[in-house]
Amino acid sequence: MTLAVVFIVAALLDYLIGDPWGWPHPVQVMGRVISHLIKFFGQVCQSSLTQRIAGITLGMILIIGSGCIGWLIIQTAKWLHPLLGIILESILLASCFALRSLRAAAEAVLQPLTGGDVGEARHILSNYVGRDTQNLSEPEILRAVLETVTENATDGVMAPLFYAIVGACLPGVGPTPLALAYKASSTLDSMVGYREAPYTYLGWFSARLEDCLTWLPCRLTVITLAIVSGKPVHVWRICRRDAVTDPSPNSGWSECAYAAILGVQMGGKNWYHGVAKLKPLLGDAIYPITPKSIQSALQLTRYCFLLWLAIAILSISLNR
Repeated sequence: MTLAVVFIVAALLDYLIGDPWGWPHPVQVMGRVISHLIKFFGQVCQSSLTQRIAGITLGMILIIGSGCIGWLIIQTAKWLHPLLGIILESILLASCFALRSLRAAAEAVLQPLTGGDVGEARHILSNYVGRDTQNLSEPEILRAVLETVTENATDGVMAPLFYAIVGACLPGVGPTPLALAYKASSTLDSMVGYREAPYTYLGWFSARLEDCLTWLPCRLTVITLAIVSGKPVHVWRICRRDAVTDPSPNSGWSECAYAAILGVQMGGKNWYHGVAKLKPLLGDAIYPITPKSIQSALQLTRYCFLLWLAIAILSISLNR
């Protein structure tokens, strides 16, 4: 029952509190370590081969180290007092979920947009997306928010929960170490997982590993969304038609599932540092993207999260 309590408390903490501004967060620590290691490897590794080796080393240090340090912290807390162990593990696990953060980011952009302040909406959006935002129209802003919400539903919410459930099934491991390890992989990908210099060789391992780690939870998320929507055949047909055209093995599937359910279309032309890039079109433009579409997407993610959480808690309770 202890693990069930950890899952419940972690979910409640993310729902009620999220990531309070100014509080220490594991991802911030991971980011600092990554920055220092990037600087070090950038100085000592000059050839493509040594940078590839450095990329593997960087990935292993961060991912394995995050999981092991998390495990040690939790075990130390349990040794001091069982209740302290539960509290600390719940807090650490809650930090791996980003459901409230996704909702807060979307609302931060939608609030000035619905109030008619497109300029402020563009400015706030620039904090959350990599594309150029200074010339985006209102429909393009809404598309950018929906794409961010639906892409991050997998790697920011469902995948950490998936690995927490896997960890809970492994004797002596627990949910949090694997969730932290996945979070480290996701952080690495967001910081160095680019094909452009200077991360072409240094970040190749992190990008591919994150793709591999996200592949299964992404497909399970798509299946769950299809079932929750009540039209699984339609969702799967659209994903099989459009998601396979996306160069990413995961984000296209995640975005396409939501597009199929909501009856909207994502993808198209985006600008990055003044350079236009075309993304495959996902879904059919039956309806325009509206703030209600974004709220519906967040609600779908919440339903999926709660369903997986309920199954995990039930399984843990039956096996104890």
